[in-house]
Amino acid sequence: MSRINPVSSRWTAGGFIKILVVEDNELTRYVIKALLQKLGHEIVGEAENGEKAVQVFTQLKPDVVFLDLILPGKSGMDVLEDLRSVDPKTRVVVITAVDQTEIDRRLSGKGVHAILRKPFSYRDFKTLMISLS
Repeated sequence: MSRINPVSSRWTAGGFIKILVVEDNELTRYVIKALLQKLGHEIVGEAENGEKAVQVFTQLKPDVVFLDLILPGKSGMDVLEDLRSVDPKTRVVVITAVDQTEIDRRLSGKGVHAILRKPFSYRDFKTLMISLS
């Protein structure tokens, strides 16, 4: 069973993608950035909490945001709402260890494009990134 749950198929064609990584765990953030760099994508910013995520997003206007649900301060769900108010078209990939149908349902109504479940494999990550380009 794939650990990727596509929620929406609104990906656009294109080349390299500017990405913001929002993850409070430093090791997980490092792994995601390393995988993105290996696949040739540009990480334009990172944030370890919800408040910084909104600030960096507003300044940098990335194409895609990798967003953890559980963050210190402002929750990932709150951050998602803030991001949507700034730019409703930005593609958001939620990264989470939570594996519940209810979470999937709540996220699908908020414009999330995909859910990447932790732990994830390189193959799952690469498949997701191919779907973004």
